[in-house]
Amino acid sequence: MHELLAGTGRSDITPAPGTPQGGWGAQTHQRGLGADLPLYATALVLRDGRQTVAIVDVDSIGFDPEWTTRILDAVSTLTGIPLEKIRLSCTHTHSGPNTFRIPVITEGRDLILQYLNGLPLQIAGAVWQAQQNLRLVRVGAATGTCDINMNRRQQLPDGRVVVGRNPNGPVDHTVRVVRLDGLDEHPVATIIHYACHPTTVGWHAKVATPDYPGMAKRVVEEQLGGTCLFLQGATGNIGPRMGFTGDLNIYRRFGRLLGLEAAKLALGIDTLPREPKLVGLQESGTTIALFEDVPVEPPPAALDVRSRFLQLPLKPFPPPEEAEVEAAALRERLAQLRQEGTEAEIRDATAMATQAGMRADRARLYHGRTHIDWQLQGIRIGPVALVCIPGEPFIEISQEISAGSPFPYTLFSGYSNGGFSYLPVRSAYPAGGYEVETSPFAPGAAEIVVEQSLRMLNELWSEG
Repeated sequence: MHELLAGTGRSDITPAPGTPQGGWGAQTHQRGLGADLPLYATALVLRDGRQTVAIVDVDSIGFDPEWTTRILDAVSTLTGIPLEKIRLSCTHTHSGPNTFRIPVITEGRDLILQYLNGLPLQIAGAVWQAQQNLRLVRVGAATGTCDINMNRRQQLPDGRVVVGRNPNGPVDHTVRVVRLDGLDEHPVATIIHYACHPTTVGWHAKVATPDYPGMAKRVVEEQLGGTCLFLQGATGNIGPRMGFTGDLNIYRRFGRLLGLEAAKLALGIDTLPREPKLVGLQESGTTIALFEDVPVEPPPAALDVRSRFLQLPLKPFPPPEEAEVEAAALRERLAQLRQEGTEAEIRDATAMATQAGMRADRARLYHGRTHIDWQLQGIRIGPVALVCIPGEPFIEISQEISAGSPFPYTLFSGYSNGGFSYLPVRSAYPAGGYEVETSPFAPGAAEIVVEQSLRMLNELWSEG
């Protein structure tokens, strides 16, 4: 087995004051006043004697296929890493720059386009920097719990399902931590994996934030040193137990809670295990046994990667022309109200334009199609498997994959390699609600993801 090397890199991608921020349908402002905490693109590069793999964590809500392609191409061109061995993951913060609803922006569009145009090389630079810092590492992992999350699909007395708080719904409080140490046993990188929509900061806030993942990473780095990455879990139906607020103290508090749990777990990981050896006795008030803890060098951690495209079934969608006409008319009305309307009128018009734009996007992308290619990627790092797809899978998908995985530690994620679409489980469709209504997928897509993820995990396990 080949020795494993790892290195990290980071670029500051904090937007300039005046850059369009957020993108909420209920948001009345467009430009952000600045940033409460910095936003970063953080890279971890892994290499053994056969291949190189890059994992990138970006403090962003996400990118459409066009910008995802631009970023991945920039990373591959600068670093020489093949596209299928690059994982581009977003924390999915909803209070970062508005990188995904460009058509509704009427103030600061030049700034957001400038921001987007600069991102591919900034992100590529972080990966390139990580390549320059490679050194031998050992790997360990641990799990714990943190209860800042809860199911968000709340059913009202009239039967409607809204985005709220459902304390009785499926949820996963598991915190998964991976620690990569240099041979000096000092951390090179720590990975936090957790499932919770970063919507603690809502449409009220006029500053960009990395939401709780950014604070959690900061806490881990303060406690351990090294570089921390955050990999978002399956949060399609999971949100914070307190959210949609302008109180920035809440995201900082939740980030500290998660970060301290992750730091505690990481501090308890011994990447170089030791065995006690009795070396003598010492008389004192009693006879004391003296031990020497002898290091036992573990075998190098296996590194492997798989990438394939799944054929996921789609709902039928109407022709896009009518939806695009409706969206254009509502965007025009919104632009007028921003000049002369009240705050309430602007808020309502923003919500209507946002929803119409989403309908038009879905019709344009999916009309006439029965299936879509959806990337499934798996990375093995010793006893740890990182499995990811684009979009926003429900937590039950992650739980089923983790339960069936042969790996001691399985970290299943969405929000990777582009795409925003919700992926509900079959049982959610009869109740409807936002996630089901906006999803392009037909019932049965979740089962394909589970089946193919488990197949990939077994391949990675058997060949490691």
